[in-house]
Amino acid sequence: MKLSVILPTFNEKDSIILLIAEILSILEKEKIDHEVVIVDDNSPDGTYREIVKAFAGNQLVVPMLRTTEKGLATAILHGIQHCSGDKVVVMDTDFNHPPELIPLLVKITDYFDIALGSRYVIGGGMETSRMRYIGSKLFNKFIHYTLRVKTTDNLSGYFAFNKRILDGIDASAIFYGYGDYFIRFLYVMQKKKKFILEVPVVYKDRKGGLSKTNLKNELIRYTRTVMRIRFGWDEKNWKS
Repeated sequence: MKLSVILPTFNEKDSIILLIAEILSILEKEKIDHEVVIVDDNSPDGTYREIVKAFAGNQLVVPMLRTTEKGLATAILHGIQHCSGDKVVVMDTDFNHPPELIPLLVKITDYFDIALGSRYVIGGGMETSRMRYIGSKLFNKFIHYTLRVKTTDNLSGYFAFNKRILDGIDASAIFYGYGDYFIRFLYVMQKKKKFILEVPVVYKDRKGGLSKTNLKNELIRYTRTVMRIRFGWDEKNWKS
């Protein structure tokens, strides 16, 4: 078994080196065969250059530079398509997602298709403002009831899965846009009867950089995504 950790980056120079080093330390301690794949969208702050300089000669760190395409979801897909692991972890690159949870998520995928870090199961939460937590929870309930899915955190973006679950699926019809890709991903996987286990995660305050999320724009995007799924407008794109 080999694990690929996918890290999509854009202007993450302030945090990415520390995060990669911590991930490497955790996985080495757990004796997990691994690689860390960083997909950078030509960050103006020099994120890619910093990674190359800091980890020169380290074959466990695989930096990839995209110069003709941008976007969170397509960067994740690029990493998945070009990684060498048969298990994959996807996570944020600002320490919002605690890296110490990676070994547990990976272990769960020995028994489940997907392990999902959830803020809304017992033990989960957010170290951000209470209003943001409540707003996110309410929107996740909207997704939960509108799409009739079992998962409670459909915007988490912190997950591990067995790469083979994408066999026979046009992943490009799922992995596009911003965080809305994860709504599509979990919906399709549940429609295909994949086994998903949610485990509690507490989101940390970000370290360095600025959030790329425009809450108003993303709320509109996510709502549009939910309604497209609800009325079956994208169903044909996911047929194997």
